[in-house]
Amino acid sequence: MAVRVLDSAPVSGFRPSATVLFHSVAKAYGRAVVAVMLTGMGEDGVAGLRDIDDLGGHIIAQDEATSVVFGMPAAAIAEGLTDEVLPLEGIAARLGELL
Repeated sequence: MAVRVLDSAPVSGFRPSATVLFHSVAKAYGRAVVAVMLTGMGEDGVAGLRDIDDLGGHIIAQDEATSVVFGMPAAAIAEGLTDEVLPLEGIAARLGELL
């Protein structure tokens, strides 16, 4: 698998776009995906996380207490897309357990 950065139009105002990233990994890996939504502004990524969720992937969001900007994780949580909400310092260990 190769990763390419496209010079296409912004998606919902973002380039690079977490939505495009999550759409791509959902398409490539389906239910095998473990996605992490970290601190960030706005709702970028939520539409792509929906694809991951629909295919049975696992989604972790960073908690509010350890986020500098809680926008992106909050949007994922509000949409009911997250399987877990963890503090930043707990995410790496959890990924190790899942993988």
